[in-house]
Amino acid sequence: MERTATHRTVLMCRPTHFTVSYRINPWMHPEDPTDTSLAVRQWETLYAKYLELGYDVHLIEGLPGLPDMVYAANGGYVLDGIAYGALFEYPERQPEGPAYMDWFRDNGFDVRVPVATNEGEGDMLLVGDTIYAGTGFRTDVASHDELREIYGREVVTLHLTNPSFYHLDTAFAVLDSAGGPDSVAYLPKAFSPESLAILEERFPDAVIVNDEDAAVLGLNSFSDGKNVVIASRAVDFERQLRERGFTPHGLDLSELLLGGGGVKCCTLELRR
Repeated sequence: MERTATHRTVLMCRPTHFTVSYRINPWMHPEDPTDTSLAVRQWETLYAKYLELGYDVHLIEGLPGLPDMVYAANGGYVLDGIAYGALFEYPERQPEGPAYMDWFRDNGFDVRVPVATNEGEGDMLLVGDTIYAGTGFRTDVASHDELREIYGREVVTLHLTNPSFYHLDTAFAVLDSAGGPDSVAYLPKAFSPESLAILEERFPDAVIVNDEDAAVLGLNSFSDGKNVVIASRAVDFERQLRERGFTPHGLDLSELLLGGGGVKCCTLELRR
């Protein structure tokens, strides 16, 4: 099948202050050393890949004391020129919410301050005209009502049940934002039985990713409808993408994985 790339505009944050100094997910082990300079070099390969693919890449300045700010996807949700701000679950990350909302305001977006706890595009993914919204670990289901009110679109709640896949974008990837029965990939064991039934009904031809690829956050990927940037170690996912006409681009973000994030975590899509 011939795939068509759609232009993307994204926001990223260079990991100048990246380290793992606390533990708020199963991936984080503050007792183990991290290499900030390596994290920056790996991040630079992602930044360069997006420029090579022709994306518009905007940058937000990372703030000292906020080592997870590199995971820009959690900074909010941007659709129709409206930026719904993030309200983080853990105190360690809570200052990121206002920092990202300031950036949105300064760059001409209509900012909506959240009432309910939510971690932005980490738990909110657009497929067609529908927003698929995760809950279970970081994002309160009440934020899904805020999404409905702000954007006037269908919002489908998906319950996450595996603590290693604590954001929706670690277990569910949008391959073609136009939608369709084969437009996503996911890890079945990350979801409740009820949510899995929704995915099976709506996406009967989805790519099913194996445990090994999910364990390197292979699903934490970013696609323009043709090019899919993924973790280089997600080899079977890469094979499946090629078989379906996508062009995968494998990158090594292993240092950033120590904080529990990958390609998509570092990428917030800006949709005007």
